[in-house]
Amino acid sequence: MDETALSLGTIDVSYLSTSAECSISRCKHSSEEWGECNSRPTLFRSATLKWKETLLSRKRPFVGRCCYVCTPQSRDNFFNASIPSLGLRNVIYINETHTRYRGWLARRLCYVLFVQERDVHKGMFAKNLTENVLNNSRVQKAIVDEASEPSAPGSFAQTDPKAINKVKKKARRILQEMVANVSPALIRLTGWVLLKLFNSFFWNIQIHRGQIEMVKAATEMNLPLIFLPVHKSHIDYLLLTFILFCHNIKAPYIAAGNNLNIPIFSTLIRKLGGFFIRRKLDQSPDGRKDFLYRALLYVHIEELLRQQQFLEIFLEGTRSRSGKTSGARAGLLSVVVDALFSNATPDVLIIPVGISYDRIIEGHYNSEQLGKPKKNESLWSIARGVFRMLRKNYGCVRVDFAQPFSLKEYVNSQSQKPVPAPLSLEQALLPAILPSRPNDTVDEGTEASLPNSRDITSEPFRRELISNLAEHILFTANKSCAVMSTHIVACLLLYRHRQGTDLSRLVEDFFSMKEEVLARDFDLGFSGNSDDVVMHAIHLLGNCVNITNTSRNNEFFITPSTMIPAVFELNFYSNGVLHVFIREAIIACSLHAVQSRRYRNGTNGASPSLISQEHLVRKAASLCYLLSNEFTVSLPCQVIYQVCHESVERLIQYGILLVAEQDDQEDVSPSLTEQQWDKKLPEPLSWRSDEEDEDSDFGEEQRDCYLKVSQSQEHQQYITFLQRLLGPLLEAYSSAVIFVHNFSGPVSESEYLQKLHRHLINRTEKNVAVYAESATYSHVKNAVKVFKEIGVFNQTKQRRDTILELSTTFLPQRNRQKLLEFIMSFMVL
Repeated sequence: MDETALSLGTIDVSYLSTSAECSISRCKHSSEEWGECNSRPTLFRSATLKWKETLLSRKRPFVGRCCYVCTPQSRDNFFNASIPSLGLRNVIYINETHTRYRGWLARRLCYVLFVQERDVHKGMFAKNLTENVLNNSRVQKAIVDEASEPSAPGSFAQTDPKAINKVKKKARRILQEMVANVSPALIRLTGWVLLKLFNSFFWNIQIHRGQIEMVKAATEMNLPLIFLPVHKSHIDYLLLTFILFCHNIKAPYIAAGNNLNIPIFSTLIRKLGGFFIRRKLDQSPDGRKDFLYRALLYVHIEELLRQQQFLEIFLEGTRSRSGKTSGARAGLLSVVVDALFSNATPDVLIIPVGISYDRIIEGHYNSEQLGKPKKNESLWSIARGVFRMLRKNYGCVRVDFAQPFSLKEYVNSQSQKPVPAPLSLEQALLPAILPSRPNDTVDEGTEASLPNSRDITSEPFRRELISNLAEHILFTANKSCAVMSTHIVACLLLYRHRQGTDLSRLVEDFFSMKEEVLARDFDLGFSGNSDDVVMHAIHLLGNCVNITNTSRNNEFFITPSTMIPAVFELNFYSNGVLHVFIREAIIACSLHAVQSRRYRNGTNGASPSLISQEHLVRKAASLCYLLSNEFTVSLPCQVIYQVCHESVERLIQYGILLVAEQDDQEDVSPSLTEQQWDKKLPEPLSWRSDEEDEDSDFGEEQRDCYLKVSQSQEHQQYITFLQRLLGPLLEAYSSAVIFVHNFSGPVSESEYLQKLHRHLINRTEKNVAVYAESATYSHVKNAVKVFKEIGVFNQTKQRRDTILELSTTFLPQRNRQKLLEFIMSFMVL
């Protein structure tokens, strides 16, 4: 491995016209250089950047600050003005300057010396875990309860000593799988191995020095730390432990699914701090509630927290197959919250973690997105994966640690806020989909009683608290994820240049989109000259991109592959930048819905070019609810309606939306359909935020204004780009509604998912689909989940399967047609 120090992210790429190979020099340590692009203004720059060109700078935005509403005190902790300026470093660039020694031998043995000097010893980790857990009163009670369960209906419970001993042996066997036995020597050895491996298949692994300083400051508080990263690859397990090890921070205990409990490999994982848990915490092999397992897990986590150990929990539960952050599975997080409630620890510090890859080591998840069952992990598959990794390069990795915040402070702030009950998807959307149907309003008594029931002993409050906390963490972790070069190139090829483009034009748009990402306070996982970075990304995307040499100026022409697996893979990486533009994309699609409705229903003498801002915001709020299983557009402490309003204001700042002149607004009277729109969404969707003062001019005191869409070519192209970003989702959902028209139930959910997915794949294979990526299996699952939540399907549990049948609300064909029209109103055909 060449260890010559080069600028981090300054990627030297020379693309040879005689071959399809990229020669890329290795990226080493940190530098804040940014490449210049002297080409003509392009789509993004001319559309949105003119108004703020003077604000752009070469400084990276500092991401991951905690919420100022829910954790204002934590926001001031661990942070000072100098932290953002500390810059980046490459963790896997190690030379003699990182050790205490100098000279020729130190240069040759720098990896060994560096690992040997790390501070890791047996006393740092938990002691007597198994015995402490077994001797806990809660576990003892669970053992007695299970041993005394009646063996037959009508028989009396007995506490036979033999039965108790049998259950104790069972509990000890469970703990053998659950409890990690950390080995400092193996951690050092693994650190050395990973330095070698990571340098062989990653260009660099970047972290922000300021973020690491905040984590180090948090470790000095003598409190347990909980790291909650996004989950994109199997390498996530090792990556976080490796980075902390390199900075003398105690390795966390890692919660891993029992699907990784593989002989030999599982022993290695346990020695590195991993412990295995069931995917469904409460379910025993016979399908009943396993109270013994729950008690063992609860006390195990509680004991780790009591001994001030660090934990690493993947809230998503499994790797994201779509490239977007998946929904939270907060089972293990609820155990942490309960441990805080029981005073097992005075406080817990929560650290969301964003991880971004140029290319994941798995390459893609096309087989699962095509509907094939997931292959079980095995020792042979792991060995094959390692050998495959050694033959390839996977580009750059970026890891971002968000600002630590106090769980106790978060809980206290939630208990003091009189927040109304959250709306179900059925309550939020049905009034908009079926306006003639009586509104399902939230019961006033329930809403009024919530402020008095917000204490830790209330089960509804506990569930709501844990759900909001999980959303808070995932939103922060996702926002902290840096945008990689492959994300931008894949996005441009799919939604800006789907028919192909010249390489020079692609480079121009890449540079402009990079600046757009920075202007929105999201960070980038690369730097350097745009030409070189684009070629680097094209090289990593491999067979997903076709390159041809045109006779015109001897320039390369870049087109995305039209093969279904290739489009799925491009969509996976493109979703890495979706969270940057998602709010604007929702407004752009809602803009189309409002305009098409006005033209279809007439404007009653009003100018067809004028759009009610409040109407637009309400339409956008309904789209947010519809796509709530695909992504999160706001924190739980924010009002969706207000977030949409701010997004409209942003487009006004860009000049894409124009506020109508006062004379024009006075001539406009809302049409009948717009007057009725206010009644289509329930009252909790109000203008006013709970944090605002009574004398604020935000809310009912603010007069609605009317907007016009800029007709400049650049702005129209930018709106089209935003609408295309949501095109695959909306096409998948609308196709799923069409499939419901032929529904013949009842049918098992698994069977229905397979049939619906086959239908979407057939549409794509016959070139009926506008977006081939609309047929991914993740879209199918999310669409069916939304349909269940808004009441299209009724579901009943039968053994381990779910049976679906049409609800009485959507049994009439006209109501299913209205649902289809509602979704298709957002689509640009």
